[in-house]
Amino acid sequence: MGEIDLDGRRFRTVRNSDAGESSSQTVFHYRQKGSVVWATYRGGDVALGTLLARADGAGRLDMVYQHLNKNGDFRSGRCRARAEVLPDGRYRLHETWEWTSGAAGKGHSVTEEVPRPRPSAGPRKEGARTSSGRIRPSRRDRVLLLP
Repeated sequence: MGEIDLDGRRFRTVRNSDAGESSSQTVFHYRQKGSVVWATYRGGDVALGTLLARADGAGRLDMVYQHLNKNGDFRSGRCRARAEVLPDGRYRLHETWEWTSGAAGKGHSVTEEVPRPRPSAGPRKEGARTSSGRIRPSRRDRVLLLP
């Protein structure tokens, strides 16, 4: 696998070891500039987390992460991830991680890119015609004018 581009992509945990705190409710919002990757994440047992990573040219990430869980406990750790491109073009990350502070243990997890919404197909529909034959704007075209 070559270079990866995680910028603007969202991921969700699909599998995690018992010692991990991310779950299917945890969503990661990634950004990337060159080989520097960062993300925020939250959901499930995670109140708020951040990660910082270095991407190599072979689809691998070396990262550190930290978060505050719903119990108010700080956790931090290290992770190495390998990216896989799925048949539909989305990324899947295979992660090997270990806690470095706030908890003990290590494990494996898998996160997958959340599909992006598809653009609407075809042109927008016009609003209904009035009795005089004029086109009334559709609901999303109406504007509230304030005095």
